Amino acid sequence: SPELHAFFGNYDYELFEVPPDQLGDFIRARDFQGLNVTIPYKTTMLAICDDLTEAAAAIGSVNTVVKQLDGSLLGDNTDAAGFEGMVWKSRMRILGRKCLVLGSGGASLSVQYVLRKLGAGEIVVISRTGEDNYTNLDRHRDASILVNTTPVGMYPQIDEMPVGREILENTEYVFDAVYNPMETKLLKTARECGCKVLGGLSMLVWQAAASHKIWDGSQYTYDEIAALCEETKQELLRVFPG
Repeated sequence: SPELHAFFGNYDYELFEVPPDQLGDFIRARDFQGLNVTIPYKTTMLAICDDLTEAAAAIGSVNTVVKQLDGSLLGDNTDAAGFEGMVWKSRMRILGRKCLVLGSGGASLSVQYVLRKLGAGEIVVISRTGEDNYTNLDRHRDASILVNTTPVGMYPQIDEMPVGREILENTEYVFDAVYNPMETKLLKTARECGCKVLGGLSMLVWQAAASHKIWDGSQYTYDEIAALCEETKQELLRVFPG
């Protein structure tokens, strides 16, 4: 992310690991102009922000914050723009199709929002303990599209998969929000099963561009973002070969 934001703007973009019991102090200090928020604070920030955009309120999750001129915090959500960018890149038609979303956290809420916006026929959210969970996935083998919003398969646990091969055999398209590694075990297995696949790198780049737009109003073309996706891919391959 720091390297991405170095492309988008001339500003310092630093990583802060904030323990839960220090989050309030960090936010009250207002020692920032804008923030990206990641797991596990995306839903927590809803109550902390002074105002929310329509998208953040509808999604129920905040991943981008801007400090306004009066010092108040506006919460927005660019994960939705990131996922929609993934869909555009894939040229996948969502309209009328059954979609299986793995995970129920902040990223899942953004994905569900986009799927509804694009007219998905049915959206089934799989969680560990809900009515639809990993023990009864068999009843959803008719899903055309599967989206993983969990961290399962992320480096260094690269040999893990959120679902088994049997679920992928009838799926047409598999998205994975994980971008390190660029092709997770889930995507490799899905490809072997004949699925079209796309990893989370383009989602990361699209949401970074959307965040920068919120912070200073900058606009980027599809071609510019596509070029940055390729540049970021090559850099990741250099840093994490194989």
